[in-house]
Amino acid sequence: MDEVQLPLIEFENVSISRSGNLALRGVTLSIQPGEHVAILGPNGSGKSTFIKAITRECYPLAQPPCRLRIFGQDIWNVFDLRALLGIVTNDLADRCIQPYTVEETVLSGFFSSIGVWPNHAVTPAMRTRAADLMKLLEITHLAHRQMTEMSSGEVRRAVIARALVHSPHALLLDEPANSLDIRSQHELRAAVRRLAAEGIGLLLVTHHLPDIVPEIERIICLKDGRVWRDGPKTEILTAPTLSALFGVEVQVEQNAGFYQMF
Repeated sequence: MDEVQLPLIEFENVSISRSGNLALRGVTLSIQPGEHVAILGPNGSGKSTFIKAITRECYPLAQPPCRLRIFGQDIWNVFDLRALLGIVTNDLADRCIQPYTVEETVLSGFFSSIGVWPNHAVTPAMRTRAADLMKLLEITHLAHRQMTEMSSGEVRRAVIARALVHSPHALLLDEPANSLDIRSQHELRAAVRRLAAEGIGLLLVTHHLPDIVPEIERIICLKDGRVWRDGPKTEILTAPTLSALFGVEVQVEQNAGFYQMF
Protein backbone atom coordinates (compact mmCIF):
# COMPACT_ATOMS: atom_id res chain seq x y z
CA MET A 1 0.00 0.00 0.00
CA ASP A 2 1.34 3.46 -0.93
CA GLU A 3 2.27 5.67 2.00
CA VAL A 4 -0.12 8.58 2.48
CA GLN A 5 1.78 11.87 2.22
CA LEU A 6 0.83 14.42 4.83
CA PRO A 7 0.25 18.01 3.70
CA LEU A 8 3.10 20.38 4.43
CA ILE A 9 0.62 23.05 5.57
CA GLU A 10 -3.07 22.53 6.29
CA PHE A 11 -5.51 25.28 7.28
CA GLU A 12 -9.09 24.29 8.09
CA ASN A 13 -11.55 27.08 8.94
CA VAL A 14 -8.78 29.24 10.43
CA SER A 15 -9.80 32.68 11.72
CA ILE A 16 -7.34 35.03 13.42
CA SER A 17 -8.07 38.30 15.18
CA ARG A 18 -5.47 41.08 15.35
CA SER A 19 -6.10 44.36 17.19
CA GLY A 20 -9.76 43.46 17.47
CA ASN A 21 -10.23 42.87 13.73
CA LEU A 22 -10.51 39.58 11.87
CA ALA A 23 -7.38 39.38 9.71
CA LEU A 24 -8.14 35.83 8.51
CA ARG A 25 -11.70 34.63 8.09
CA GLY A 26 -12.36 30.90 7.87
CA VAL A 27 -9.32 30.14 5.71
CA THR A 28 -9.17 26.58 4.40
CA LEU A 29 -6.30 25.41 2.18
CA SER A 30 -3.74 22.65 1.89
CA ILE A 31 -0.20 22.76 0.47
CA GLN A 32 1.68 19.56 -0.30
CA PRO A 33 5.43 18.93 0.18
CA GLY A 34 7.36 19.88 -2.95
CA GLU A 35 4.66 22.20 -4.29
CA HIS A 36 5.60 25.58 -5.69
CA VAL A 37 2.85 27.98 -4.62
CA ALA A 38 2.35 31.76 -4.52
CA ILE A 39 0.05 33.50 -2.03
CA LEU A 40 -1.09 36.64 -3.85
CA GLY A 41 -3.13 39.54 -2.58
CA PRO A 42 -3.27 43.30 -2.01
CA ASN A 43 -2.12 45.01 1.17
CA GLY A 44 -4.52 44.22 4.00
CA SER A 45 -5.63 40.93 2.45
CA GLY A 46 -4.25 38.81 5.30
CA LYS A 47 -0.90 37.75 3.83
CA SER A 48 1.17 38.85 6.86
CA THR A 49 -1.22 37.16 9.27
CA PHE A 50 -1.05 33.99 7.17
CA ILE A 51 2.74 33.94 7.63
CA LYS A 52 2.49 34.70 11.36
CA ALA A 53 0.06 31.80 11.76
CA ILE A 54 2.62 29.43 10.24
CA THR A 55 5.48 30.81 12.37
CA ARG A 56 3.28 30.62 15.49
CA GLU A 57 3.37 34.37 16.11
CA CYS A 58 -0.43 34.37 15.81
CA TYR A 59 -2.86 31.65 16.85
CA PRO A 60 -6.30 30.82 15.44
CA LEU A 61 -9.44 31.59 17.37
CA ALA A 62 -10.63 28.54 19.28
CA GLN A 63 -13.79 27.87 17.35
CA PRO A 64 -14.55 24.39 16.01
CA PRO A 65 -14.04 23.07 13.47
CA CYS A 66 -10.63 24.75 13.27
CA ARG A 67 -7.25 23.20 12.52
CA LEU A 68 -3.80 24.47 11.58
CA ARG A 69 -1.34 21.66 10.98
CA ILE A 70 2.19 21.43 9.62
CA PHE A 71 3.08 17.91 8.51
CA GLY A 72 0.03 16.63 10.34
CA GLN A 73 0.90 18.15 13.72
CA ASP A 74 -1.04 20.83 15.57
CA ILE A 75 1.70 21.60 18.10
CA TRP A 76 5.33 22.23 17.22
CA ASN A 77 8.51 23.21 18.97
CA VAL A 78 9.60 26.22 16.89
CA PHE A 79 13.17 24.88 16.68
CA ASP A 80 11.91 21.57 15.27
CA LEU A 81 9.70 23.46 12.83
CA ARG A 82 12.74 25.15 11.25
CA ALA A 83 13.96 21.74 10.02
CA LEU A 84 10.75 21.43 7.95
CA LEU A 85 10.15 24.99 6.82
CA GLY A 86 12.79 27.64 6.15
CA ILE A 87 11.32 31.10 6.60
CA VAL A 88 12.74 34.33 5.14
CA THR A 89 11.00 37.62 5.90
CA ASN A 90 12.05 41.23 5.42
CA ASP A 91 12.23 41.66 9.20
CA LEU A 92 14.67 38.75 9.42
CA ALA A 93 16.81 40.14 6.60
CA ASP A 94 16.99 43.48 8.38
CA ARG A 95 17.99 41.81 11.68
CA CYS A 96 20.79 39.96 9.90
CA ILE A 97 22.49 43.19 8.78
CA GLN A 98 25.07 43.08 11.56
CA PRO A 99 28.89 43.03 11.64
CA TYR A 100 29.12 39.30 10.97
CA THR A 101 30.48 37.76 7.79
CA VAL A 102 28.24 36.01 5.28
CA GLU A 103 29.69 32.65 6.32
CA GLU A 104 28.98 33.37 10.00
CA THR A 105 25.46 34.46 9.15
CA VAL A 106 24.75 31.28 7.17
CA LEU A 107 26.25 29.11 9.94
CA SER A 108 24.12 30.90 12.53
CA GLY A 109 21.08 29.17 11.06
CA PHE A 110 22.21 26.02 12.88
CA PHE A 111 21.89 27.86 16.20
CA SER A 112 18.83 30.05 15.50
CA SER A 113 20.98 33.08 16.24
CA ILE A 114 22.23 36.05 14.26
CA GLY A 115 25.93 35.39 13.81
CA VAL A 116 28.13 32.77 15.47
CA TRP A 117 28.68 33.28 19.19
CA PRO A 118 31.61 32.09 21.38
CA ASN A 119 29.50 29.28 22.89
CA HIS A 120 28.55 27.84 19.47
CA ALA A 121 30.41 24.72 18.38
CA VAL A 122 30.71 24.83 14.59
CA THR A 123 31.52 21.42 13.11
CA PRO A 124 33.27 20.64 9.81
CA ALA A 125 29.96 19.25 8.50
CA MET A 126 28.28 22.57 9.24
CA ARG A 127 30.98 24.47 7.37
CA THR A 128 30.63 22.13 4.40
CA ARG A 129 26.85 22.63 4.35
CA ALA A 130 27.26 26.41 4.54
CA ALA A 131 29.82 26.34 1.70
CA ASP A 132 27.49 24.26 -0.49
CA LEU A 133 24.61 26.68 0.06
CA MET A 134 26.75 29.75 -0.62
CA LYS A 135 27.82 28.10 -3.89
CA LEU A 136 24.22 27.28 -4.83
CA LEU A 137 23.17 30.89 -4.19
CA GLU A 138 26.30 32.26 -5.89
CA ILE A 139 27.64 34.18 -2.89
CA THR A 140 30.83 32.16 -2.23
CA HIS A 141 32.93 35.19 -3.18
CA LEU A 142 31.20 37.12 -0.38
CA ALA A 143 31.86 34.54 2.35
CA HIS A 144 34.23 36.75 4.36
CA ARG A 145 32.51 40.06 3.72
CA GLN A 146 30.45 41.56 6.53
CA MET A 147 26.70 41.73 6.09
CA THR A 148 26.84 45.49 6.72
CA GLU A 149 28.92 45.90 3.55
CA MET A 150 26.57 44.12 1.16
CA SER A 151 23.74 45.11 -1.16
CA SER A 152 20.13 44.31 -0.25
CA GLY A 153 20.05 41.52 -2.83
CA GLU A 154 23.22 39.94 -1.48
CA VAL A 155 21.82 40.13 2.06
CA ARG A 156 18.64 38.38 0.89
CA ARG A 157 20.58 35.51 -0.68
CA ALA A 158 22.70 35.09 2.46
CA VAL A 159 19.57 34.96 4.62
CA ILE A 160 18.02 32.38 2.29
CA ALA A 161 21.15 30.25 2.66
CA ARG A 162 20.84 30.62 6.45
CA ALA A 163 17.25 29.34 6.26
CA LEU A 164 18.32 26.28 4.28
CA VAL A 165 21.05 24.90 6.55
CA HIS A 166 18.68 22.31 8.06
CA SER A 167 17.57 21.10 4.60
CA PRO A 168 13.92 22.05 5.13
CA HIS A 169 11.17 20.56 2.96
CA ALA A 170 10.07 24.01 1.82
CA LEU A 171 11.12 27.64 1.82
CA LEU A 172 8.68 30.41 2.72
CA LEU A 173 9.58 33.77 1.15
CA ASP A 174 7.76 36.92 2.22
CA GLU A 175 7.85 39.72 -0.39
CA PRO A 176 11.39 38.66 -1.38
CA ALA A 177 12.07 41.46 -3.88
CA ASN A 178 10.83 44.27 -1.64
CA SER A 179 13.21 47.29 -1.79
CA LEU A 180 15.61 45.57 -4.24
CA ASP A 181 16.93 47.29 -7.35
CA ILE A 182 16.45 45.72 -10.80
CA ARG A 183 19.76 43.83 -10.84
CA SER A 184 19.21 42.46 -7.33
CA GLN A 185 15.70 41.36 -8.28
CA HIS A 186 17.04 39.41 -11.25
CA GLU A 187 19.77 37.79 -9.14
CA LEU A 188 17.30 36.81 -6.43
CA ARG A 189 14.79 35.33 -8.86
CA ALA A 190 17.55 33.32 -10.54
CA ALA A 191 18.52 31.98 -7.10
CA VAL A 192 14.91 31.03 -6.31
CA ARG A 193 14.67 29.18 -9.63
CA ARG A 194 17.81 27.20 -8.79
CA LEU A 195 16.27 26.21 -5.46
CA ALA A 196 13.11 25.04 -7.22
CA ALA A 197 15.25 22.97 -9.59
CA GLU A 198 16.89 21.36 -6.55
CA GLY A 199 13.46 20.08 -5.48
CA ILE A 200 12.88 22.50 -2.61
CA GLY A 201 9.22 23.42 -2.17
CA LEU A 202 8.46 27.12 -2.52
CA LEU A 203 5.79 29.13 -0.73
CA LEU A 204 6.02 32.70 -1.99
CA VAL A 205 3.93 35.46 -0.41
CA THR A 206 3.70 38.60 -2.54
CA HIS A 207 1.60 41.25 -4.25
CA HIS A 208 4.22 41.70 -6.99
CA LEU A 209 3.72 39.49 -10.07
CA PRO A 210 7.37 39.38 -11.29
CA ASP A 211 8.28 37.61 -8.02
CA ILE A 212 6.29 34.60 -9.26
CA VAL A 213 8.99 32.59 -11.01
CA PRO A 214 7.98 30.23 -13.86
CA GLU A 215 8.35 27.17 -11.62
CA ILE A 216 5.38 28.32 -9.51
CA GLU A 217 2.22 26.82 -10.99
CA ARG A 218 -0.41 27.32 -8.28
CA ILE A 219 -1.74 30.67 -7.08
CA ILE A 220 -3.79 31.19 -3.92
CA CYS A 221 -5.43 34.63 -3.81
CA LEU A 222 -6.28 36.22 -0.46
CA LYS A 223 -8.79 39.04 -0.28
CA ASP A 224 -10.36 40.54 2.85
CA GLY A 225 -8.88 37.73 4.94
CA ARG A 226 -10.43 34.95 2.84
CA VAL A 227 -9.25 32.54 0.15
CA TRP A 228 -10.74 34.30 -2.86
CA ARG A 229 -9.28 32.10 -5.64
CA ASP A 230 -7.09 28.99 -5.69
CA GLY A 231 -5.98 27.44 -8.95
CA PRO A 232 -3.46 27.10 -11.78
CA LYS A 233 -1.36 30.13 -12.60
CA THR A 234 -2.65 30.30 -16.17
CA GLU A 235 -6.22 30.68 -14.89
CA ILE A 236 -5.50 33.14 -12.06
CA LEU A 237 -2.98 35.54 -13.63
CA THR A 238 -5.41 37.14 -16.06
CA ALA A 239 -6.48 40.76 -16.39
CA PRO A 240 -10.12 40.18 -15.30
CA THR A 241 -9.17 38.12 -12.24
CA LEU A 242 -6.39 40.42 -11.07
CA SER A 243 -8.49 43.53 -11.69
CA ALA A 244 -11.12 42.09 -9.36
CA LEU A 245 -8.51 41.02 -6.79
CA PHE A 246 -6.75 44.39 -6.57
CA GLY A 247 -9.83 46.54 -7.18
CA VAL A 248 -8.38 48.43 -10.14
CA GLU A 249 -8.32 47.82 -13.88
CA VAL A 250 -5.02 46.21 -14.90
CA GLN A 251 -3.39 44.67 -17.93
CA VAL A 252 -1.28 41.52 -17.73
CA GLU A 253 1.64 40.47 -19.91
CA GLN A 254 3.61 37.23 -19.90
CA ASN A 255 7.16 36.79 -21.18
CA ALA A 256 9.27 33.64 -20.84
CA GLY A 257 7.15 32.42 -17.96
CA PHE A 258 7.23 35.71 -16.01
CA TYR A 259 4.15 37.88 -15.56
CA GLN A 260 3.86 41.64 -15.31
CA MET A 261 0.84 43.71 -14.28
CA PHE A 262 0.36 47.35 -15.16
